[in-house]
Amino acid sequence: MNPEKADAMADKEQGRTKKSKSKVDCCGYPLSIFFIVVNEFCERFSYYGMRAVLVLYFRYFLRWDDDLATTIYHTFVALCYLTPILGAIVADSWLGKFKTIVYLSIVYTIGQVVMAVGAIHDITDTNQDGTPDNMTFHVSLSMVGLFLIAVGTGGIKPCVAAFGGDQFEDHQEKQRSTFFSIFYLSINAGSLLSTIITPILRAQECGINSQQKCYPLAFGVPAALMAVALIVFIAGSSMYTKAAPKHNVMLQVCKCIGFAIKNRFKHRSSAYPKREHWMDWANEKYDKLLIAQVKMVLKVLFLYIPLPMFWALFDQQGSRWTLQATTMNGDFGGFVVQPDQMQTVNPILILVMVPIVDSVVYPLIKKCGLNFTPLKRMTVGMFLAGLAFVAAALVQIQIDDTLPKFPSHSEAQVKFLNMENNPLSVSVDGTPFDIQAFQSSGNYLNLNTETATVAMNGSEFMLSLIKGRRQTVLLDSTGILESRQDLNAKPEQGNNDIRFVNGFGTVLNVTGAKDLGAITPKNFSDYGLVPQGKATFTILNGEGQTCNYSITLGFGSSYTLIIPSIFSFGPDCWTTIQQVEDIKPNTIHMAWQIPQYFLMTVGEVVFSVTGLEFSYSQAPSNMKSVLQAGWLFTVAVGNIIVLIVAEAGQLPEQWAEYVLFASLLVCVCIIFSIMAYFYTYIDPAEIEAKFTEQNPEDKEEKKKGLELGNMSSLAAEKPEQTKQTKI
Repeated sequence: MNPEKADAMADKEQGRTKKSKSKVDCCGYPLSIFFIVVNEFCERFSYYGMRAVLVLYFRYFLRWDDDLATTIYHTFVALCYLTPILGAIVADSWLGKFKTIVYLSIVYTIGQVVMAVGAIHDITDTNQDGTPDNMTFHVSLSMVGLFLIAVGTGGIKPCVAAFGGDQFEDHQEKQRSTFFSIFYLSINAGSLLSTIITPILRAQECGINSQQKCYPLAFGVPAALMAVALIVFIAGSSMYTKAAPKHNVMLQVCKCIGFAIKNRFKHRSSAYPKREHWMDWANEKYDKLLIAQVKMVLKVLFLYIPLPMFWALFDQQGSRWTLQATTMNGDFGGFVVQPDQMQTVNPILILVMVPIVDSVVYPLIKKCGLNFTPLKRMTVGMFLAGLAFVAAALVQIQIDDTLPKFPSHSEAQVKFLNMENNPLSVSVDGTPFDIQAFQSSGNYLNLNTETATVAMNGSEFMLSLIKGRRQTVLLDSTGILESRQDLNAKPEQGNNDIRFVNGFGTVLNVTGAKDLGAITPKNFSDYGLVPQGKATFTILNGEGQTCNYSITLGFGSSYTLIIPSIFSFGPDCWTTIQQVEDIKPNTIHMAWQIPQYFLMTVGEVVFSVTGLEFSYSQAPSNMKSVLQAGWLFTVAVGNIIVLIVAEAGQLPEQWAEYVLFASLLVCVCIIFSIMAYFYTYIDPAEIEAKFTEQNPEDKEEKKKGLELGNMSSLAAEKPEQTKQTKI
C-alpha cells in the first residue's frame, strides 16, 4: 500500500480526516519539494565529503595506525546505519517526520562543526612526531563530533524521502515518481561533488603559525553545507504537509514475535500439539493476517543473514582502498588525483553502469533464455565484490614489491655519503667498498649489531647504530663527520621528504618550496615535506648571494641533496648539487585501482539495487519498512565485521587481508546461493487477500492495527525508485 494512502486511512480511523491544505504549485509540483531536494543535496554533500577524508584524518592528523584508523572509520559507518531504525521509530511514533528532521539536523550540524574545530591546532603545540601536543582534546572532539553526525545522518535518513512523498496528493502519482528520481539524483550529485571537492580542500595548506594539511577546511565546508541544508529545510516550513505521528508497525512486529517465542516456551511440554510454524504460537493474541505477514518478513530476513559480508568489502573503499592509494602515483598527466578522490570512481561508474545493466545486460541475458532471478543476481554481485578484492590484493603485491625494505627490530641500516671531491675506499666490519665523489654508498647496509667498525685511509672509527632505524653517515678523508637518522617509513599522503647536506665552507640558508632554515657546514638540514610536482629551493649565504635549485618530484619519495665543497654561486650553481635518492617514488599508478572499483561497482549495481527490489516485492504491503530497516542493518553489521577483522586479524601483509576478505565472501556467496536455491518466491498480495477473504469481519481492525503503523519513513521508495540510490 502506498504510504500516503496509509496515512490518510490512519487519519480517518482515528477520526481525524486529513485535510488537503492549499499549496503553492510550480508546473504541477508542490513548491515545497524544492526545499527538500536542496536539503538532501547539501546533507549528502556534507556526509560524503566529511567521510571521504575521514580515514586520512585519523591516519595523518591523529596519527593512528592503519588498523586503528580502519576500525574507528567502520565503527562510525556502522553507527550511521544503526541509527535509522531509531530515527524511524521516533518520527512515526513520537515527533513526526518534520520535527525529527529539524531536531536531528541541528544535532548533525553541531557534530560537523565540532569535527572542524577538533581539526584545528597550532603547529607550535606539536610534538616531534608531528602529533598535536594536546592530542586528548582533538581525539575527544573528533569522537563527540562523529557520534553526533552518526545520530543526525542516521536519524534523518529514513525520514526525508518519505517526507517528500507526503507533499503530494493522491492524484499526483506521476509527479511523486518524478520527485523520487530527482531526489536520488541529488543524492548522487552531492556524493560525487563532495568526494571531488573535499580532498582538494584537504590537500591545501593552512594553519596557525605554519602550513599544514587543511583538515579544518575539509570538515568546515561540509559543516557549512549542513547548516545550509537545515536553513533551507526550515525555510519551507509553511509550505509543507506535515503528517501526524502514528503507531509503528516495527514495534507491533517485534511484539508479535516476542509473544510467539514466549508462548512457545511457556507451552513447550509434549502435552501441547506441535504447530506448523513457530510463529503460529502467536495465534492466541494476534490475528492470522499479521502472523502470515510476519512469516513473510522473517523468510526474507533469514536470507539477509549472509549479506553483511558484501558490505564488509564494499565500505572498505573509504578505508583500506584509500590508504592503498596513498602509496600509489596519482599523476594522470593533465591533472593529479588525491588518494581520497579515487572514491569518486564509484559514483561515476554507478551513473554509467545502472542504465547499461538495466537496458543492455539484463535484456541480453533474458534473450539467451536464462532465468536470471533476483537472488541469482545478488549471488553474482557478491562474487564480483570478491573478485574486486582479489584485484586489490594483486595491486597490493605490486605495491609491496616497490616499497623500500625498512629494517626489522633486530637490525640497523646505514648508508654513507662521500663529501670529498675524490673517491673514498671504505670498509665496514671488514667488508670493503668504494664511494664515488659526492655520492652515496648505494643501498643501505643491513647490520645486526649496535656498533660497526668503519676503516678508511688506515684509520678505524666506531659507529653507533640504532636497531630498527636507518641512518646516513657523512664521510670525508678525515673520517666520520656527522650521522643522522633517516626516515623509517614512506612520506605521508604521497608527499616527498627533502633535506640538504651542506658541504660548503659557510652557513647556508635554504628556503622556497620548504623553509629548511640554516645549515652549518658538514651537516644536515631537517626533512621538509614537499608535495608532488616541481619544487624550487633558494640557497642563500651570509653575503646575500642566492642560487635557485629545482627538482621535479613524484609521490612518496625522499631525497638528500648535497651542496658540495666545490659549490659556488653563479648562473650554473645548481649543476653541482647532487641528488641522493633515499626512498624511491611511488611507481604503481592509481589507474590500477580502476579495475577493482569497476568490479565492486558492477557488484553493487547487481547486488544492491536488486536486493532492494527483491525486498520490496517479497514484503507485505504494510511491512516493507521492516525489510528496509533490516537491509540497513546488514550494512551496519558488515562494517562491524571489518573492525573485528582489522583488530583481531593482525595479518602482517595487507594483500593477505584482502585475500582473506575475498575468501570469506566467496564462502558466504556459496552459502547464500544454497539458501537462494531453496527459496520459494511468493506473492504477498495474494497471501494477504486469502486471509482477508477468510476473515472479512476483521478487515477494518487489521487496517487499524497494521496499515496505521506502516513505517512510511523507511518504505517510501518503489522498486524503480531505488535505482542509482546511494544508501
